[in-house]
Amino acid sequence: MARTDSGLALIKEYDQKNAFARSLGLSLNVIGDGVVTYTLTVEDDHLATPGFAHGGVLTTLLDATMGAGALTLVADEGLVVSTIEMQVNFIQAATLNERIIATSTVVRKGKKVIFMRAEIRNEQNKLIAVSNGSFYPFKAEKAGYTLN
Repeated sequence: MARTDSGLALIKEYDQKNAFARSLGLSLNVIGDGVVTYTLTVEDDHLATPGFAHGGVLTTLLDATMGAGALTLVADEGLVVSTIEMQVNFIQAATLNERIIATSTVVRKGKKVIFMRAEIRNEQNKLIAVSNGSFYPFKAEKAGYTLN
């Protein structure tokens, strides 16, 4: 996890400037090295059918969670990450008004690629979806961040 003031500031700036996550209502919580959670309450705007969340919303939640988890591993170096690829398995539907929590874990941090895993569970701890992904670290300035 970021331990320097600049690394922590980069994670904070990332969270504040992530307009897409904010538009979906995602809420970030940094727990430790590579471990973050994003929470979401399924609302009408997230639905694909009258009662179930769209798979794209769940995929976004998983991608954001793995990406933020990977970011915690490289922020101290002035780096951010971009998704290279990801794979998703949907286990069961997330339903209207359900609060869901996605949690990331590190599979492996390589020199050029970070491999992550994430899962979404509801408040009853039932598994909703799982994902694996790989992330490319690169200089934060290239993505528009200003480092102090």
